[in-house]
Amino acid sequence: MEQATDTIPTGPSAIRHILLDALTLPEWNEAFLTIDGPAAAEQGSRYALRVRPGLTGELQYTAVETDRIEITWQVPGFREVGVWSIGPESQVTHTFEQTGPLATVLRPAYRNIATIRLARLANRVRQLSHSS
Repeated sequence: MEQATDTIPTGPSAIRHILLDALTLPEWNEAFLTIDGPAAAEQGSRYALRVRPGLTGELQYTAVETDRIEITWQVPGFREVGVWSIGPESQVTHTFEQTGPLATVLRPAYRNIATIRLARLANRVRQLSHSS
């Protein structure tokens, strides 16, 4: 399991909005090529997913709580369970665990990815605050 924590300079509701805007996840998570499904994510929402290098699978919101969002996604040979915990003063902790034969092969490429994902989330917050 990999984990990282950072403070994201915005309110918890803005962070939740970005994490629950599933159709825009490919705009800030470069592993995802396309996501197709309902516009508003809630617990149990399922999405068709295409990831680099073109594998297809499914993404599902397995928990949607005030301070915790869990997203599970899988393609053949690879499954990830990722949790985003939103704490006081917008401190965000991202943890994930990957399983499957493809996950074993890709493990070196995913080193420090929790930290990178938090940086991308912070960048997404900045992009959205400048565009509004």
